[in-house]
Amino acid sequence: MTSTTDTTRELLLSRIRDVRDYPKPGVLFKDITPLLADPVAFSALTDTLVELCVRHGATKVVGLEARGFILAAPVAVRAGLGFVPVRKAGKLPGATLSQAYELEYGTAEIEIHAEDLSADDRIMVIDDILATGGTAEASLELIRRAGAEVAGVAVLMELGFLPGRARLEQGLRGAPLEVLITV
Repeated sequence: MTSTTDTTRELLLSRIRDVRDYPKPGVLFKDITPLLADPVAFSALTDTLVELCVRHGATKVVGLEARGFILAAPVAVRAGLGFVPVRKAGKLPGATLSQAYELEYGTAEIEIHAEDLSADDRIMVIDDILATGGTAEASLELIRRAGAEVAGVAVLMELGFLPGRARLEQGLRGAPLEVLITV
């Protein structure tokens, strides 16, 4: 767990809107756009994630498509680190490494530019939500295949009622999972 203060946690949670029945009936969607629109809350989130990067010795930040880009890019800039996007297959030009992974109903694939990472890099993976853990788990495999080390995974929210943490546990190989809010 992070050193996020209760005040910061409450601020962040207060700016996350629940949207019922989106994108389909029965789903309670956690909308972070009000948090992003609030400069105080967004700055507090960015500062907290920067602190995690520093604490875990990250040299680069990986953001997972797509909301992970929004969170990770300002963290990288504020921390003075490089930013590397992990994209859906077919979205990056040039040579890539790809990783397929299982979804509840089917498969998906993500890619990274391998030349953006090196054996000297310690990577902090940042995303908005840990749900089932498939994308995060696949990103860890990509990072290691590119020759870099995983410094940790940091997420704004964990959906505690889904198996993401358990699925990610083995792929972390002892690297920390930092969750700011569990719902």
